[in-house]
Amino acid sequence: MRNVIAIEEHWTTDGIDRALRARPVPSRDESVALNDSGDIPERLLDIGERRIAAMDAAGVDLQILSIAPPGTHGLPAREAIALSREANDRAGEAVSRYPTRLRAMTTLPMSDPDAAVTELERTANAPAHVGIMSYGRSGDRPLDDPAYDELLATAAALRRPVFIHPQIPPNAVRDASYRGFDPTVELALATFGWGWHMEAGLAALRLILRGTFDRHPDLQIVLGHWGEMLLFALDRVDSLSNVATGLDRRVAEYVRTNVHIATSGMLTPRLLRHALDFTSVDRILLSGDYPFHRLDTATLADFLGTLPDREDQHKIAYANAQALFRLEPSSSGPDGGTAPIGSLTGSRRSAPPPP
Repeated sequence: MRNVIAIEEHWTTDGIDRALRARPVPSRDESVALNDSGDIPERLLDIGERRIAAMDAAGVDLQILSIAPPGTHGLPAREAIALSREANDRAGEAVSRYPTRLRAMTTLPMSDPDAAVTELERTANAPAHVGIMSYGRSGDRPLDDPAYDELLATAAALRRPVFIHPQIPPNAVRDASYRGFDPTVELALATFGWGWHMEAGLAALRLILRGTFDRHPDLQIVLGHWGEMLLFALDRVDSLSNVATGLDRRVAEYVRTNVHIATSGMLTPRLLRHALDFTSVDRILLSGDYPFHRLDTATLADFLGTLPDREDQHKIAYANAQALFRLEPSSSGPDGGTAPIGSLTGSRRSAPPPP
């Protein structure tokens, strides 16, 4: 028997989607076009019965909903505040309809740091909200900017993990490093082909170098795609410790104590083996990256089966997420999991349909 919790499962609202597409060309985030393939648009907008059915088919018992990239980060403050609040309320309503199947990461209006703190505090006691979906920048302001320090302090105090999702590089960086190809190739190179992952890994590294985790030792962040290249270069990256003299510890130590690694649909045993060279099994989380990736029970079982220790399988499948996001266990769930989570291949009990 296994429980399965997938932590990075995307959705969006009509309002956020329209606002992103209505932005003038110079400030429009082109990565929104990646949300247009096949049936992805309809799946992103659905946080009801169709999503629950997809979870059942994939063997996923609980999803943690997160707004699809590029979120509200690139929107003007007033618009971002209203749309973030609406998204959080809608996510809360979905969780109330499916309390055993869904939780949510909070969407924050990061273009206004004070408003982001206000929105985080507004959702602080909402049982639906268990984490924060963020990006490494809002406009030209990086997440490690002092303007966000109160927000990060609040996240640490509330024990809300911050998932740093990839985002497209700034236009100046794209001009220097990602242009000169067919537009489709340019966009792919700047997003899922390379640029996304450099941006997210760099955002985490900047937080470390800024001393964020010395000021807020309880702050935990999550990086998808097996660490957004950071783990793969950690031996080299740790040499920054020799010049960043203001830090309490070495760079690699912060990665091992304040950074969690998510699979983002990439259920590849060799990536798991590599990750375990640099971090512990207690810090690896299962994420399906729905609907951009579609988990299936056979692939999931094969991936977890590469771990010889059954307890380690349970950690990645659900226990690590349960601990990090403080999901309440229940004796009615198998293995003490979040009730009524079932087996990987067994039947599931669905919540009542929406009104």
